[in-house]
Amino acid sequence: MERWVEETLHRGFRVRLKADRVLFDSDTEHQRLIIFENSDFGRVMMLDGIVQVATKDEFVYHEMMAHVPLFAHGQVRKALIIGGGDGGVLRESLKHPELESITLCEIDRSVIDLCREHFPEVSAGAYDDPRTRIVIADGTKLVAETDERFDVIMVDSTDPIGPGAVLFTKPFYADCRSALAPGGVLVTQNGLPFLQGPELRQSVGYFHEMFADAFAYLASTPSYFGGPMSFGWGTDDCDLRHLRQDAIERRHAEAGAFPTRYWRPDVHVAAFALPNYVRELVEG
Repeated sequence: MERWVEETLHRGFRVRLKADRVLFDSDTEHQRLIIFENSDFGRVMMLDGIVQVATKDEFVYHEMMAHVPLFAHGQVRKALIIGGGDGGVLRESLKHPELESITLCEIDRSVIDLCREHFPEVSAGAYDDPRTRIVIADGTKLVAETDERFDVIMVDSTDPIGPGAVLFTKPFYADCRSALAPGGVLVTQNGLPFLQGPELRQSVGYFHEMFADAFAYLASTPSYFGGPMSFGWGTDDCDLRHLRQDAIERRHAEAGAFPTRYWRPDVHVAAFALPNYVRELVEG
């Protein structure tokens, strides 16, 4: 008998993926988690009815969350990932040779364990890198209590439902701001502007109160159904978002010109060129 798994994120429509083979389907300590194989998207993980990662297109989201802020900053020594238990953003971040240490804070240990078991190609050894530190904790508590300062903070969160909801609040963003080193960059997962416009407007609205430069950029990940994905952007260095393509190319070359499948210097620059309907959300 065929099994189809429905994504339930959006109010006005539903998307179903055929589960050719179910590998895991159970409640963790914090959320409902299912892992299955699909002929079009590869191996898929859903949390609380929402697609989180699919092996055939995960490179889009992970490359764009990591390389845009890391190459824009250009001198990242210490970075922090909130969420990101699949290890994809961690994997991409560790490709930057100047990075000396990176902390990944994940609230649900079972997400890391299951992804290491069922999605080993996503983390690709990143958890075993000596620069990696894993913290199993509530990310809101970490940024509120830490004395460390990070050059880049990447909030690789679920959508604002269940345990991920607190990662879209003004107090959390303010604590992230405090945990940044001077000139640091905060990047956040902010949903699909076409379907989740209020989410992006609210987050970047908070950023406008906290940072000299508050904006967003876009990338299209096929398994995140409903249009391009937005990433919130906040920093006090107003030059970082406006770097020219040749400057990004030079930094990529200095990092070893490692191969990518979606991110490129020209895509990096173009990602900040927002369609009018998104720019209206971002500029208020």
